[in-house]
This record gives sequence, C-alpha cells and structure tokens, in this order.
Amino acid sequence: MPPPFQRARDALRAVLDGPSPRPELDLEDMPAPQRLAPYAAALSGSVYRDDDTEVASGRLIVLYDPAGRDGWEGGFRVVAYIRADLEPEFAADELIGSVAWSWLLEALEPAGYTAVSGTITRAVSESFGDKSDEPSATELELRASWSPSESPSGSGSGIDMAGHVAAWCEVMSTTAGLPPAGVTALPDGSGGTGR
Repeated sequence: MPPPFQRARDALRAVLDGPSPRPELDLEDMPAPQRLAPYAAALSGSVYRDDDTEVASGRLIVLYDPAGRDGWEGGFRVVAYIRADLEPEFAADELIGSVAWSWLLEALEPAGYTAVSGTITRAVSESFGDKSDEPSATELELRASWSPSESPSGSGSGIDMAGHVAAWCEVMSTTAGLPPAGVTALPDGSGGTGR
C-alpha cells in the first residue's frame, strides 16, 4: 500500500476509533467501491434525533491513484454523499441549494481543497393509493467531489484527511438541522424562560 494512502487510511481509522465529533452522529467503516481507483476507503454516517429517528445519512469515499486522473489535482479524490430530511418550507426555498453548497465550501476551507464539483437535489415524495395516509416527505441530497490539498494553515504536514472527514460530518449535521457544534439550540414551544 503506498504510504500516502496508508496515512489517509490511518486518519480515517483514527476518526472511527476516537470520540464521535457529535453525540448525534454515528460513523462506521464500510466497504469502498473497488473500480473507481486502485486504492479506496469509505465511511458511512448517520445523524439521529433524540428519539433515535435518523434524519440524515451519508457516505464519504477516499480514492487514491498514484498516477492521478483527469480532473483530479494530485493523487487523491474525495467523494461525498449526504441525504437529509428537510422541512417542507426549506425545500420550497429556491436558495436552499446554494446555501447547502456554501456550507460544504466553508466546512472544507480549514482542511484545504481544490477542483470541487457537485450537485444538490431537493426531492418531494408524495404517497398515493394504499399509502395515501402517509405524510409527504421532503429531502435534500448533496453529491460532491473534490481534491484535497495541503491545509491552508501552512503547517507543511500535507493533506489533512481528518479535516475532510470533519467537514463532511459538519455538513451532514448542518443539513440535518443541528446547531453548530458547541451551540445549544433553544427549546421548542413556550417552555423557555424567554431570556
């Protein structure tokens, strides 16, 4: 296994073996697709509400080809997928796609990235016939890929793969409607103190 890819795998393993970035987030190792690059590793993740309802899920795949590929900047490419439940009023907002894209770019900034591309899809599912009593569901899907670059901090330590995983986790949590890490959400309803 080439040393750069071994370091990337070690970074993924350290994230999995360490404390979860957020208590609502569950990360797992998953089999990586084998035909996309000579070397690949993958994680899956889910975000849960307090009642154990899954509100977002995703996959992160790290690809490595020592020879590089067209469209890649260097030997690595990161592919991310996030699916999150969305409140209907947010799904109707024409700006939700560009807002979600800005969440990704802001989250990736500390880790360093280049050649980013992707799509954001809003979907509304309506039920009919025997399922007509089921409520409509709206969701957002983000599909993106980018080439990791050296961290802008200038530390000279190379690619910060743990930072790319952290960015993916942050975007997955944000699309699930969680407040930023370290921020406590205000209580729903009139049970608050009003201060």
